[in-house]
Amino acid sequence: MSESSAPQRFARLAAALNALTGAGCAAQPERAVGGGSINECYRWPARATALFVKVAPAAALSMFEAEAAGLAELARANALRVPHVLACGSDGGQAFLALEWIEPGRADAACERRLGEGLAALHAVTAPRFGWVRDNTIGRTRQANGWCASWEEFFRERRLRPQLELAAANGMGALAAAGERLLAGLPALLGAHTPAASLLHGDLWGGNWLAAADGTPVLFDPAVYYGDRETDLAMTRLFGGFGPAFYRAYQGAAPPRPGAEVRAGLYKLYHVLNHANLFGGGYGAAARELIGQLLAHAGH
Repeated sequence: MSESSAPQRFARLAAALNALTGAGCAAQPERAVGGGSINECYRWPARATALFVKVAPAAALSMFEAEAAGLAELARANALRVPHVLACGSDGGQAFLALEWIEPGRADAACERRLGEGLAALHAVTAPRFGWVRDNTIGRTRQANGWCASWEEFFRERRLRPQLELAAANGMGALAAAGERLLAGLPALLGAHTPAASLLHGDLWGGNWLAAADGTPVLFDPAVYYGDRETDLAMTRLFGGFGPAFYRAYQGAAPPRPGAEVRAGLYKLYHVLNHANLFGGGYGAAARELIGQLLAHAGH
């Protein structure tokens, strides 16, 4: 985007936002803010408050619509606060998602305890099958959520296999071949584990939650589906951002089950593979190491 085109582009976005929300948005955002590497994100002043606005090329509209639907699904659970969706649409070659602006506060131990208890309450919301009503994305990667009656089938066909196929297409043939061996070993790794299909955030790393100014924990940027609750917990341990108070509170409400540590490695693998496909670098080596450990556990 050239500097000369920025005011015109922002003015079109402001008009579209005002048409949908009636919020009285300013003609341009106040400032760019952090929001990941995929979209432009802005704090956008309005008459009574401010909006958090994500902007991307128009082709990203379905991604934003899925995110909005995921936030609505989490909100219906009434377990943890999520931002209100204010608008979602496209205009002038741009897609946008506008959320309420939540002023961040301090994430102390009390906030983390509330987060742990709230996540356990979220996971207590279940469905009869694994998946969700629509596909969404994990980062920029399409995440298929077609319903399955079996967790093993879902995790194999909707999670690991698509990532391994992407790895092969991205030139990581050895990684994909090792992964195929792992797919065959899933029955040994999952054993008699038959989890409930819990409502999941789906991408629960430390950058996807914050403490609001009043100390309330807030979840955002979900990749929602119904699956094994341990997958959310595994993601929390992948990149950090969650303290002891969070884990104590969660485990007090939803105690761990036998074999959870081995399954955590399996569930982390999905996200490590996705990072390898998105970013390359050392993630491919990390995925190969995880697969080797899992194959050893499976006796392959």
